[in-house]
Amino acid sequence: MSTTIIGAMTALVTPFKDGKLNEENYAKLIKRQIDNNIDVVVPVGTTGESATLSHEEHRRCIEIAVDVCKNTNVKVLAGAGSNATHEAVGIAKFAQEHGADGILSVTPYYNKPMQEGLYQHYKALASAVEIPVLLYNVPARTACDLLPETIYRLFNECSNVYGVKEATGSIERCVDLLAHEPELSVISGDDAINYPILSNGGNGVISVTSNLLPNKIADLTHAALSGDYHEAKRINDKLYTMNKILFCESNPIPIKAAMYIAGLLDTLEYRLPLTPPSKENMKKIEEVIKQYDIKGF
Repeated sequence: MSTTIIGAMTALVTPFKDGKLNEENYAKLIKRQIDNNIDVVVPVGTTGESATLSHEEHRRCIEIAVDVCKNTNVKVLAGAGSNATHEAVGIAKFAQEHGADGILSVTPYYNKPMQEGLYQHYKALASAVEIPVLLYNVPARTACDLLPETIYRLFNECSNVYGVKEATGSIERCVDLLAHEPELSVISGDDAINYPILSNGGNGVISVTSNLLPNKIADLTHAALSGDYHEAKRINDKLYTMNKILFCESNPIPIKAAMYIAGLLDTLEYRLPLTPPSKENMKKIEEVIKQYDIKGF
């Protein structure tokens, strides 16, 4: 069994309608990703508002993603993070049982575990399943930093821990990781620096922008992975304005607004405490979208 899930990956938004999961719209969004050369879809991560989904909704999103991707070449890397280890393990087991190809698990948020706690958390998670496990480090959201030494320890001791989604925003951190563990899969978790991470030896991206422009993120990633760094940089530079505006407020506020404007979401709904963008930022998003050719369904 391969323990790597790499390439162009989309951190899927979760569409709502009248406060409930919009299953039909969700399936259409995933099908659109498949049609636009994305390698992997990532349901119920940060962008999928997993923190405000019920456990039933979380599981349903995984089921839909697996069903839509069945009999295609597109893999499902299911979000399986929690600040309680037993909950993360439960989600991971569900994902494996229902056909997900791997899991993405964010560091436990709010309770600020020490490095030993993070190690024990991920070791329990990796031991509970056989499918590949991608660590996810985003200190700005979780209030804890999964340090390189802990990542190396997990990578070397857990056969199905194959890499990390790197969202510290630090290129130096990515250089550090790959200088010490060249076989580690480092996946970009920050669209603005997709190209620098890929050109340093990263072997994939988990993108917010690809909810809107999956074809462009796929082209960028595939160019870099084939060694055409000039083309990858050209695309990354072209996407810079979009990448910046999609983080003008907390993710996924801007990306859902942009998708609604582009006709990809039936309704513009968030789960509190997230709210729609300010009028000023909504106008900015509208102006930026005009600069790009966004493919519909």
